[in-house]
Amino acid sequence: MAKFKIATPAGASFSTGGGGYADEMEPLAGIDAEIVEGPIDEDGFIKFAQDADAIYAKGMRFTRKVVDALPEKCRAIVLGSVGVDSIDIAAATARGLPVTNCPDTFIEEVADHAMMLLLSSFRRTIEQDKMVREGRWREGRPALLQIPRLMGQTLGLIAFGHVARAVAKRAKPFGLRIIAYDPFIEELVMTEHGVLPVSLEEVLSQSDFVSMHAPATPEAEGMLTEKHFRMMKKTAIFINTGRGPTVQESALIKALQEGWIAHAGLDVLEVEPPGNNNPILGMTNVTLSAHTASASARFDPARKRHVGRELSLILRGRWPMSCVNPVVLQNSTKLARWQPVSMERGPNS
Repeated sequence: MAKFKIATPAGASFSTGGGGYADEMEPLAGIDAEIVEGPIDEDGFIKFAQDADAIYAKGMRFTRKVVDALPEKCRAIVLGSVGVDSIDIAAATARGLPVTNCPDTFIEEVADHAMMLLLSSFRRTIEQDKMVREGRWREGRPALLQIPRLMGQTLGLIAFGHVARAVAKRAKPFGLRIIAYDPFIEELVMTEHGVLPVSLEEVLSQSDFVSMHAPATPEAEGMLTEKHFRMMKKTAIFINTGRGPTVQESALIKALQEGWIAHAGLDVLEVEPPGNNNPILGMTNVTLSAHTASASARFDPARKRHVGRELSLILRGRWPMSCVNPVVLQNSTKLARWQPVSMERGPNS
């Protein structure tokens, strides 16, 4: 039996290619540790994890019940994703358990995807493709003669974390004016990126494109409501590559149906996958993808090795690299600091 047991729910992973845990174990070379799969139901996993030294969290919700039941010897909960909404962070913090994520592994891919949704929505790519396939060739040009030039329009970012900054970098060469709202980011950070800091109301009312990047935190859940979509331009395009629950989907549906906004490019939805009765699936003014913004050939290996590096540090008694509740590192955990600078990373991407 391995000295260190890393408990994880069975059969639940982002991986599409199998191969076990070779990528996660690579950074753990030299440590007597093993990743062991257990039940995916709450009660079964609680019983299984009673001798766990760390948790590799995936495939199930780690509620307060699960977190509170973890053994005293458990050092951390490690996630292989950017989002941390599957973990009760408050419960983990109360227990003194660090929770780690992958805050910068998929930034470039998600930013690329956001720009793809912006451009394809604006230039009506799906509609144009359909016209050609249906023999409506001559309808394509008149349809685009109704939309303005992209250069000079305004892109508004809600939240200004890693992905939003990468989107801003990509949008600038297209000649877009960029504004952003984020009460947790210093204005100087935005201006250093050539982005104008504004209020949420200004982002909504001034923008031709509104791109949502707020993390899935309790504070951000249902952040955008009917009143917010009513503030937007009738010609505006709404883009979401962040988290579906940050938007009240019923309000977004109403905005699209009643023409408060022109179009939406969505990689995320409130419920995934959506039910067949979701009106969004039948809307021609919506461009959709299946929560795939972060996917690329490097997706699985990169996130898995990040998980392995975090586990390696934790099992060696050191602080992790990315901690979404860093207060526990200072006040509660027995892990030792090794970083030369203070840790300021969080779940915002």
